[in-house]
Amino acid sequence: MKAQAVIFKTQGAPSVLEIVDVEVAAPGDGQALIEHTAIGLNFIDIYHRGGQYPMQLPSGLGSEAAGVVLETGPGVTAVKPGDRVVYAGGPPGSYASHRLYPAARLVKIPDAISDEVAASVMLKGMTAEYLLNRTYPVKAGEMVLFHAASGGVGQLAGQWGRHMGAVMIGVAGGADKCAIALNNGYSHAIDRKTEDIAARVKEITGGAGVPVVYDPIGAASFDASLQSLAPRGYFVSFGSVTGEAPAVAPSTLQKAGSLYFTRPTLVTYTASREDLEMSANAVFHHIENGVLSVNINQRYPFDQVAKAHRDLEMGLTTGSSVLLP
Repeated sequence: MKAQAVIFKTQGAPSVLEIVDVEVAAPGDGQALIEHTAIGLNFIDIYHRGGQYPMQLPSGLGSEAAGVVLETGPGVTAVKPGDRVVYAGGPPGSYASHRLYPAARLVKIPDAISDEVAASVMLKGMTAEYLLNRTYPVKAGEMVLFHAASGGVGQLAGQWGRHMGAVMIGVAGGADKCAIALNNGYSHAIDRKTEDIAARVKEITGGAGVPVVYDPIGAASFDASLQSLAPRGYFVSFGSVTGEAPAVAPSTLQKAGSLYFTRPTLVTYTASREDLEMSANAVFHHIENGVLSVNINQRYPFDQVAKAHRDLEMGLTTGSSVLLP
């Protein structure tokens, strides 16, 4: 069948993105044919397009979408035609009107959750889940530092952490974004543009520092994150918006207080079907029960994909964004 898809033949600025007509084959063994209704936008898409991650070119783009199953191939039992489904991860290619996808990696969307919400929350919500529940299991009463607190993952983490009983400290860029953080579960918001992050953390914690820092920023925030940790604290680096964090020598962790440093990824934490369903269902459960409020603050028509990337890359977006086929 005929479909439209976003591709890029060379890595670079948003202008390298092209919308092309493609032919989608009938689903093969274990596959489902999906008609997309909403596509999630994530910063990893910027890395793929911009060149931070090597890609086999030409390439599709996007790792998250919701839609309706049109047809299934042999051996598929998890989903059937007519099911509303969502996915996150796998080879890039969600920026498309239709797509073949492994049925075993699809999750059914609960009736109470819209396709737009599902497409905007799957990757970000499961990221918040594994960070707070499994990478470093946050305990009630603990003070937690989370960078990019006004972004999609940051907002969900703030709400989730508050529900767990943690005292969430958010870092954001500018007064407006700090206000967004405070409205999404954070008890404190530090403006990275005007405040010394580590000094404010020490002030808030009475000089003790925090037991865990969640940092998707990378190079620009590395020193502040390290200096904000309490002895035996956890430095969780889960992104590199400003470039890779510097290499960490074991002696650096020793001298800073016997610290732990880890670089987790959603791929590992949802590698099994069991972990995938557990993580996604935890996100859906919290949405249905009012713990998580998903703020879709930007919606872009499919033909405005380059603008969507420019806005995301320049920090002009807040909350979540979706691309609508």
